[in-house]
Amino acid sequence: MLRITCLGVIALLFHAQISADNHTQLSSTAKLPRTMAWSAYNLGTTGYSQAVAIGKVLKDEYGTTLRVIPGKNDISRLVPLRKGRVQFSANGIATYLAQEGVFQFARPSWGPLPLRLLITSNGLSNQALAVTKKSGITRFEELRGKRVPWVRGAPALNLSTEAMLACGGLTWDDVQRVDFPGYNAMWDGIINGFADAAYATTVSGPATKLEASPGGIHWMRVPHDDEACWTRLLQIAPYFTKHMATRGAAISIEQPHEGANYPYPLLTAMADQDPAMVYAMTRAIHTNYAAFKDADPGAIGWALEFQKFDWVVPYHDAAVQYWRDAGAWNADLETHNNRLIQRQSVLAEAWQTMKTEAQINKPADSDQFEQRWLQMRKIHLEAAGFDAVW
Repeated sequence: MLRITCLGVIALLFHAQISADNHTQLSSTAKLPRTMAWSAYNLGTTGYSQAVAIGKVLKDEYGTTLRVIPGKNDISRLVPLRKGRVQFSANGIATYLAQEGVFQFARPSWGPLPLRLLITSNGLSNQALAVTKKSGITRFEELRGKRVPWVRGAPALNLSTEAMLACGGLTWDDVQRVDFPGYNAMWDGIINGFADAAYATTVSGPATKLEASPGGIHWMRVPHDDEACWTRLLQIAPYFTKHMATRGAAISIEQPHEGANYPYPLLTAMADQDPAMVYAMTRAIHTNYAAFKDADPGAIGWALEFQKFDWVVPYHDAAVQYWRDAGAWNADLETHNNRLIQRQSVLAEAWQTMKTEAQINKPADSDQFEQRWLQMRKIHLEAAGFDAVW
């Protein structure tokens, strides 16, 4: 326990890249490069559309050309970020899963990543499971025996879908799992009658397409007063919060959707990304919010008033400094952020121990490796006072 605690302290000191002596220097020297790249969700998604809208502002205001690279699943969005081919990723909840080193990221070639946030979009929409209005399905329980999509290489989508099913007391064993190669393919599946449900943010482009189709759209309700539903849901996906959506396909202020939400997209960077670039990007999005907030129904979520700084993934040191300069950061947020960074340090130590053990014992297959890794991370996290979740 003492060794882990000391490592956590060392990690916090290491991550304090921006000292009091260079705060002013960072603010004055922070500039965006002439060209840069982000990874994002597929064309047609709200995440991609928001990234493109921000890219236009960067070009107009700073002369920076932003290339938005669409990725059909979580892996394809994070590979270029990890390898330095893009500076940032307009990612989804996979940022959290990759930090934790679980699901697709529990493979020997991955492991927990030291990811950091700059700013996130927390709009007036929800993350939800849709069915066609024509189907007559209104409750999760009624999906028993129905065709529910599983998107290959997208643990974030699949985990969230699983959590929604759990609200109705269902598991993957209670439905017909239908595999799709990507997010858009999943939505084409429900539109074309090959699936009975699909998961998305309510303002996603494919959802609007389903609304306009002959089948129409109905978003499954996640009752806020159903404690059993929420207990089961949060056991699988602890990143959800209760939320009433007023934006989305077939959703309005007059017809809100009672459900669940989490930030999306999350502008994500590696922990070692250039501090000056991170500061400049955070500042550019915040100060130019008015120029892109109406470009997409979900873009309103980038406003300062909607930021959730005490979420489950830590913020980059340079982003923290920007928000501190903007008067939006305080001591409680600093304590919370440092604790999240310490969690990543513990995960990194657990992963190194796991890799050493694997070299000695040589697990027979990837499933055996993953099961041992989940045990290892649980041991290390709980010893340091963290909830392992998985």
